[in-house]
Amino acid sequence: MNLKSKIMNNVKKIAKAVLFVFFLTPVALFAQDRIIPTSEIPSAIQTYIKTHFPGQTIVKSEIDMEGTNKKYEIELNDKTELEFNSKYQIIKIDRKTALPISVIPSKIYEYVKANYPKNSITEWEKEWKHQEVKLDNGIELEFTLNGTFIRIDD
Repeated sequence: MNLKSKIMNNVKKIAKAVLFVFFLTPVALFAQDRIIPTSEIPSAIQTYIKTHFPGQTIVKSEIDMEGTNKKYEIELNDKTELEFNSKYQIIKIDRKTALPISVIPSKIYEYVKANYPKNSITEWEKEWKHQEVKLDNGIELEFTLNGTFIRIDD
């Protein structure tokens, strides 16, 4: 291999490294999780937890940044996982046992109670255009934002 081809190979390697860093840096800057102490959890979130999960304590709390979207992710001592958006509104609850009735939108609760009376809701999530619940038997149900049943989610 002559000197010219060695130089060209090195230039190509450097160019690839620069491009890699160039494209990786924005991802690293925008996708960040930061653990926060309980004292930094907004009071609206703390009030929600005290109201709906009395007796539970926060064992982990973090802020998840995805681009400009901020989420608060909270884990309670009974392994309940809660997610709140940047406006401190609950957007997801995941638990191994039945969710408290107080956290389930009433129209969804009534539908599940009428159609799945032997089951309980263990997960609830509010997404952009709909809500989903997961029952203790693994069935996932999808609802509109106002709580009207759409379908069983596969």
